[in-house]
Amino acid sequence: MLTADEIRRYQRHIVLKNVGGPGQQKLKAAKVLIVGAGGLGSPVIAYLSAAGVGTIGVVDDDHVSLSNLQRQIVHRTADEGVAKVTSAQRFAEDLNPHLTFHPIEKRLDETNGGEIVSSYDLVIDGSDNFDTRALVAALCAQAEIPLVAGAVSMFDGNLTVFAPYKDNQPRFEDLYPNRPAPDQLPSCEEAGILGPVVAVIGSLQAMEAIKLITGVGELLIGRLLTYDGRDARFHEMKYRRQT
Repeated sequence: MLTADEIRRYQRHIVLKNVGGPGQQKLKAAKVLIVGAGGLGSPVIAYLSAAGVGTIGVVDDDHVSLSNLQRQIVHRTADEGVAKVTSAQRFAEDLNPHLTFHPIEKRLDETNGGEIVSSYDLVIDGSDNFDTRALVAALCAQAEIPLVAGAVSMFDGNLTVFAPYKDNQPRFEDLYPNRPAPDQLPSCEEAGILGPVVAVIGSLQAMEAIKLITGVGELLIGRLLTYDGRDARFHEMKYRRQT
């Protein structure tokens, strides 16, 4: 049940058609894992914490550096050198004392990923390299857990939702049949990234997560939404499961 303070806090959700009290209860009961507490993870952490998701886990083994702060908005200058999951926990609990936050200061890999992912209802991938994205997608598919995947570079970003265990929906490898060469996906350190781009994609990831939890709207399953920040354009590409 929602407390009196929670009812006041989430009033704008509760009066919102198709969300209401039942939707807010679903958010409170939800357990969401966020992979990465960086550029994409920051807006996801902020908006899911504010929205009242009851349990949030964040897995990341990195520490805050000054070069992060141009885009990773849950961290402060004073957090330089602090584990990102620790800094993210401070931010989330300051914003909303009603949530349970699990900081997982580890690098998600083949040895620990299955155990970590299986404890949650939904995963949001904010990692910054293709190998980790592919691993997270495989772990979620195996555990039959929906995945909200996002990626950014320079002025651009994209996101989609994977749920391949349901109704023969497309898989990660249907969208990415070939592993790109390293020079095709330069890191933010190499190519740069404009800060608001991660805010756009991360906020949309949070939106898809809330839709998944509450059952509101049409999900980005089988659809890749891309954002061109320089020209202020969104595009959609449909993809399907390959036999």
